[in-house]
Amino acid sequence: MAVRKDTIFERFLAPVVRLFINEEELQRFRDSIDWKMASDRLSNPSLTYPAYYTSQNFHGIEGGYLTSDAAVTYDPITQYALPPSETLVRQALVDSIQSKPRRILDLGCGTGSTTLLLKQAFPQAEVIGLDLSPYMLVVAEHKAQKAGLDIQWRHSKAEATGFPDASFDLVTASLLFHENPPAVSKAILQESYRLLTTGGEVVILDGSQRVLRQTEWLTEIFEEPYIRDYAAESVDAWMGAARFGAVQTQDVWLLNQLTRGVKPLAEQASQVSEPEQETAGTPQWAMG
Repeated sequence: MAVRKDTIFERFLAPVVRLFINEEELQRFRDSIDWKMASDRLSNPSLTYPAYYTSQNFHGIEGGYLTSDAAVTYDPITQYALPPSETLVRQALVDSIQSKPRRILDLGCGTGSTTLLLKQAFPQAEVIGLDLSPYMLVVAEHKAQKAGLDIQWRHSKAEATGFPDASFDLVTASLLFHENPPAVSKAILQESYRLLTTGGEVVILDGSQRVLRQTEWLTEIFEEPYIRDYAAESVDAWMGAARFGAVQTQDVWLLNQLTRGVKPLAEQASQVSEPEQETAGTPQWAMG
C-alpha cells in the first residue's frame, strides 16, 4: 500500500493505532478475497469516475478509495477516528430517524457500517448502499453476508444515482460530505431531494463544521483534500438551498454533527391535481 509519510497521522498517530490492529488478521482477510473478480462483479461498467475522486489521495493512500488496501484498512482505522466509539457515532444517525422508512438509500456507504445499522433498525425495509468504490462495496457485502443481512449494493455517484424520482423515503450519508468539494455535496442534496417521496427524510452525519473551523489542527491529521472547504461552509445552508424543510443540526459527541431535513409535504399539495389525490400518499416506487 503506497502511503504518504508526511501526514500528521502517519508521523505520529499511525504507529500508536497499529499497536491495536491485528495485522495478521487483516492479511488473512485480504488474501481470502479475489479482489478483481469481486470488484468486477459489483462494478458499474458504464460509470465514469469524476476527477474530484480520482485526482486526489484520501487518508494519505495513493489511489485513494480505488484500491483494495483502502477498503481493508478503512474499518480498523475508522474505529479510532470516531471517539468515543464508531458505533455510537453512527448509531446517532439511526436514532435520529423519525419515520418508519420502507425504502432506504445510504449514500457513500463505504464499507457499509451505517448501512448495516440501518437494516438492523428497520429489518422490513429495503436497504441499498451506494458507493463510488467497488472495493469498499466488496467489504460491505462481506460484512452484510456475515451478519445475515439482505442489503443491495450499488456502484454509482451519490450526485447522480440513476434511481427514479421519489424512489425512497429515507436518504442518509455518513462521513461523506467532508470528502467532497462543496459543489458536489450540494449536488448530492439536490439529488436526495429528487429521490425522496414527499415527507421523506434526509439525514447527514459528518464532522462538526463549527469544531473544524475552531480547531484547524484537526484538518491536518488525515489527508482530506476538501475538508477545509467543507468546514468553511454550512450543511444547514446547503439543505435550505436544496429546498428541504424542518432543517436541524445537532452535535454528536462533540466532534461530529447530525443534520436532518424533510422534503416538504406542501409540495405535494401544490403539484398533485384533484383526481390524483387518492394516490398522493403512495410512493412512486410502490405504485409501479
